[in-house]
Amino acid sequence: MARSGLYQSDVKRARDALVARGQNPSLDAVRVELGNTGSKTTIHKYLRELEAEEGAVTQAASLSDELQAIVASLAGRLQGEADTRIAAMQAECTAQIQRQAAVAQELDAQLAAACERENGLEQQLAKARQLLADTIEELQREKIARHTAEQLARGLQERLAENEEHRKSLESKHVNARDALEHFRQAAREQRDQEQRRHEHQVQQLQVESRQLQQQLTSRQEEITRLNQDGARLVSDLLHAKQALGEAKQAAARREIEWNQRIADVQQQTVAKLELQQRLFTETRLELAGHVREIQLQQKELAALQGRHAQLMEEKITWRHERAQMEEMLRQRESE
Repeated sequence: MARSGLYQSDVKRARDALVARGQNPSLDAVRVELGNTGSKTTIHKYLRELEAEEGAVTQAASLSDELQAIVASLAGRLQGEADTRIAAMQAECTAQIQRQAAVAQELDAQLAAACERENGLEQQLAKARQLLADTIEELQREKIARHTAEQLARGLQERLAENEEHRKSLESKHVNARDALEHFRQAAREQRDQEQRRHEHQVQQLQVESRQLQQQLTSRQEEITRLNQDGARLVSDLLHAKQALGEAKQAAARREIEWNQRIADVQQQTVAKLELQQRLFTETRLELAGHVREIQLQQKELAALQGRHAQLMEEKITWRHERAQMEEMLRQRESE
């Protein structure tokens, strides 16, 4: 990594090191000794200044050389310590930022998972509500079907009652006709005993009338038989209808009990899921609040580290400025 600044003392140390090893302190050699840092123009300028200074102070005292060497050594040590401290602070800040980024990424993943769980619970709640609505709708249809069956049974009972009244009316007419025929027969026998010979043609006429009445009676009996058959059929239909109605009522009662149980189960499951969702949501909010507080504390620490880093940078700039002033003072002393 290139250095942020190059000083004359750095060039001098590199040149002296090359001379001590018996190498030619050329421009390229000095730059390689400096770790391939600094521009060639700056290095060349410092080399020329060093040559000029060495030519001008060949007669200077050894105390000045020793002082300059001490200052240069101290400056190098200060520079190294400052670079080490700055590098350590930069590494610590970088690691802190990476940890903060990892924590933020983990929190984002947890928040996404919580949102996904919440969406899944909302979908399950919607399905449960739809199932409850379908159950209520089917129960309503069952109630309508049961009401329709009851109305049909009432209609059959009314028809059966009407047929029963009609049958009783026909039976009453049949009894009246039979009584009238019996009365007529009795009267005819009495009149036949008294006027047998004198009223033969009347007897014949009465026989004709009797046959007519007999035919009417037969017709009435056939009608009564047919009505009895219709009544029996209606009674059988009514029994079947009552049986079907009873079975329908039992089935409807069973279905109603089952649906009520299913509705209760669905409601219980829905309430349990809602409570679970609320508890998970509350736990997630508390967990997120804790993570947010932790992030805020870490952000404060990071801000403090950044402030410390800025302070160190300012101290480094101040130290370089003082070092430059010291070197300038040394150059002025040497020139004097």
